[in-house]
Formats: sequence, C-alpha cells, structure tokens
Amino acid sequence: QVQVVESGGGLVQAGGSLRLSCTTPGLNFDNYGMAWFRQAPGKEREGISCIVHRGGTTLYSDSVKGRFTIWRDNDKNTLYLQMNSLKPEDTAMYYCAAAPYFYCLGSWSSGGVYRHWGQGTQVTVSS
Repeated sequence: QVQVVESGGGLVQAGGSLRLSCTTPGLNFDNYGMAWFRQAPGKEREGISCIVHRGGTTLYSDSVKGRFTIWRDNDKNTLYLQMNSLKPEDTAMYYCAAAPYFYCLGSWSSGGVYRHWGQGTQVTVSS
C-alpha cells in the first residue's frame, strides 16, 4: 500500500526558514514525478513546485520562485522543500503529490495528474 507522508511543518517568524520532507513508503519513487501544493483557508489549492521523476528539471510558481527549493533523494524515497524568507502569506497546509513518469509539463500545478497525495503538514508564518 502506497503512503505519502509529509513532515517538517510548524510555526516560524517571517523571514525564517523551514524544510519540509515527504516520504513515500510503498511507492516506486524513481518512477514518479513529485510536487508540492499548498492550500490556505478560504483559498484554492496552489501548485508551488514540481520535480521530474528522475530529478533534474524543477519548476516553481511565481509566488515561491527564488525562495523555495525542491529536490529529491531517490535513494531515500524522499522529497524535500526548503523554504526560506518565509512570509505570512506562505501560511497554509502543504501537501506532497506523486504522478507516475511525470515530466512536470503542462498542467503540473492543477493537481489532476497526481495519483497519490499526502495528508499535509501545516506551515504557519507569523508577522
């Protein structure tokens, strides 16, 4: 059974940093493109970053570009998101998602291509 488990969220002051992790027990991790999404209360889910299944190519939304970094360790079946220069508007539940053989093309940020989702980890940025 595939699981997607996020961790690393918490409360941080504006300007601070957090690192999120996403482990994927039961998933053939090498064969999955991975992405991070977030959803704030009352707002639509937002795709913020994607990395292709073999690593290398990464994409970011304009809202996080230059502040967040996505990478993956295929030996550890783990996805990461380093978040720097955090802002109060980054406050949201953050989700990890997996899509088979995905090259982060086209509608990567819309969510429809992802087969597996985690339960999320809360990130709260205080001003």
